[in-house]
Amino acid sequence: MFNQKAIYRVEIIRKKIVFIENIVKEKGSTIKALEDEQNSRASILMHLTSISEQFDKLLHSGELDILYYFDKIDIKGSYELRNFIAHDYEGVDLYIVESVIDERLPIIKKATENILDKNGTTSKI
Repeated sequence: MFNQKAIYRVEIIRKKIVFIENIVKEKGSTIKALEDEQNSRASILMHLTSISEQFDKLLHSGELDILYYFDKIDIKGSYELRNFIAHDYEGVDLYIVESVIDERLPIIKKATENILDKNGTTSKI
């Protein structure tokens, strides 16, 4: 149903969310994961950046049928967060990152699962 390259990008989004969930679980909480400046925080911020890049690639390749499954606020928010990470890494508001992880990533993950289910794709993670 969907373009295979687009499905691959959705799988990457889901995979990065799972990676973030695993980091948070390993550290015991989102706050503790973000307090680990050397490892966990850096990994989380890179995964969030990657999620944003996948949204951008879907948009620029015209995959509006897939983007329809995601809340516009989440897509826009991912771009904004990516810009903060890229241009003011040390100034990133960790309370916003915490909110994104705890409140928005579950919604984005559910949308990826809906897309993969509709496409008949089984996620590898």
